[in-house]
Amino acid sequence: MSIRQLRIERMGRVAYLPMLALQEARHQEVYAGFGPETLFLLEHYPVITLGKNAKRENVLYSEVELKQKEVELIATGRGGDVTYHGPGQIVGYFILTLGQGEQDIKGYVNRIEEILLRTLADFNIKAARTEGKRGVWVQNKKIGAIGVRVSRWVTMHGFALNITTDLKAFDLIVPCGLHDCGVTSFAQLGCMASIHKVEDRLIVNSGAVLGRNPYEASASALPQFYSSNQKIIVNNFINGTYHE
Repeated sequence: MSIRQLRIERMGRVAYLPMLALQEARHQEVYAGFGPETLFLLEHYPVITLGKNAKRENVLYSEVELKQKEVELIATGRGGDVTYHGPGQIVGYFILTLGQGEQDIKGYVNRIEEILLRTLADFNIKAARTEGKRGVWVQNKKIGAIGVRVSRWVTMHGFALNITTDLKAFDLIVPCGLHDCGVTSFAQLGCMASIHKVEDRLIVNSGAVLGRNPYEASASALPQFYSSNQKIIVNNFINGTYHE
């Protein structure tokens, strides 16, 4: 049996909604059987995203205040609560078909954690899982967050890994709804690795853990048009009636 291929696209720094639209388009292509399984690697402009379990009290500023700070507030279909994305943070979006022997969502999330743990170890950062809390941790501080969506056994979303992220931005929220935990980054831990070098190791480790052969390809063009439904959901969230 030939090993499955994993297309790698380094997108650079992109806005959230066009990238979400690209994810959704690639998800449809993969589900239909003609699109390549893909890992998108990128940074986002400052944005707070709402998972399906998001609670209003975990966003500590009003939408008006966030606009003044040039931070978007966007609803998304991933699991989890509230998180922040911004420059200096590597975001990885997997569009994969979970085939025979892979159709276990908890096991899939465990594999993403393993990819992050191996990558951190490559840079001599000792991280671990924490019982009852998703993501990867350095003591009581989260360095890598995970939020996924699986529809018809095709995945979307993925992980965020703090490299040189401005950690003060997390003061805008209660990260993942966890009041008693902090956040950290490569830079705070004294590791000054570049985004590109960390991406290199994420690619290698993704291939090894997921059993796929990664190959790099040109970045896809971002869609020029995308749904405004997220705005409606955000308005519901602000008004305390968050439903997708």
